[in-house]
Amino acid sequence: MISNQILQNTLDGLKAISRVDFSVIDTDGKTVATTEDREPDYMSAVIDFVKSPADSQEVSKFQFFKIYDEQAVEYVLVATGSGEDVYMVGKMATFQVQNLLVAYKERFDKDNFIKNLLLDNLLLVDIYSRSKKLHIRMEAPRTVMIVEAEDGKDVNSVEMVRAHLPAGNHDFITAVDENSVIIVKETEDENAKAELEQTAADIIAALEKEGTSKVHISYGSMAGELKEVSRSYKEARMAMDVGKIFFDERRVIAYSELGIGRLIYQLPIPLCKMFIREIFGTKSPDDFDEETIVTINKFFENSLNVSETSRQLFIHRNTLVYRLDKLQKSTGLDLRVFEDAITFKIAMMVAKYMKYMENFEF
Repeated sequence: MISNQILQNTLDGLKAISRVDFSVIDTDGKTVATTEDREPDYMSAVIDFVKSPADSQEVSKFQFFKIYDEQAVEYVLVATGSGEDVYMVGKMATFQVQNLLVAYKERFDKDNFIKNLLLDNLLLVDIYSRSKKLHIRMEAPRTVMIVEAEDGKDVNSVEMVRAHLPAGNHDFITAVDENSVIIVKETEDENAKAELEQTAADIIAALEKEGTSKVHISYGSMAGELKEVSRSYKEARMAMDVGKIFFDERRVIAYSELGIGRLIYQLPIPLCKMFIREIFGTKSPDDFDEETIVTINKFFENSLNVSETSRQLFIHRNTLVYRLDKLQKSTGLDLRVFEDAITFKIAMMVAKYMKYMENFEF
């Protein structure tokens, strides 16, 4: 349950304080962590001690202590030395390791609970009973955040993300796959957009400082109760996917900001192909040259304002009008007309979605 490194660090610290050597042995007689330089010669005695009813025992110059996990022996702690002082130090060391075991077991149980909660693997009655047992509040404003790197490989450490969140909070950090880290963040109130954005910015800055490239974060809407956390996770997952398609320049994206992209993302590909054929015929938005694409995007950015668009493109107004007329002849859509502009914008988004899905399949 506890990592060997944590146990080793604990024993090293205890030895530095007490100047007593310690070893932690599992029930099979294998050394998990030790401060001794040589291979111990008490393994057979440890096995016999595990089978005995005693909680502690002195064998030669060694003090043996059992460490329990829910009334079952998990480890044996060995303190090297005899006498009352070593016995007391050994009891204190046993108490320390026992508490570590309980703390890490509780963290493991909470992590397992949160994973199943996110994946909708729990019945409502199980959510209530297990949250009560694990001392997790049922009612609290929470939002699920997903942290990913662009290559899908750099952000894979839960501990790395946990290190950059404030200590002592009620957040849960876990992972349900190898490519992302999930944060179930408890916020101060239901209107916590600024808090979430600041948390995301802090995590991105910290991870990139450590060498993690192009971190992206998405988050769902607020869940007022624990049972609604899975919904927020699904929204955050959709926000991450839709963000990669339509908002690839954004580092942080919220589910509430997806707009029409959320609807397009749920369309079946055959329906998308039919729509594109109706708008562009045998052509595709990919067939437009770079100058046309830049003109279209800038025209949309300026809310179909011809004067402002021509000014920002550093071209004459008549040149812009010529380009728009040329586009109308090839597509039948006049971007200066609001309905045609909406149709064209949606068509371009659908084409972008189709292209992304084709690349994703391969």
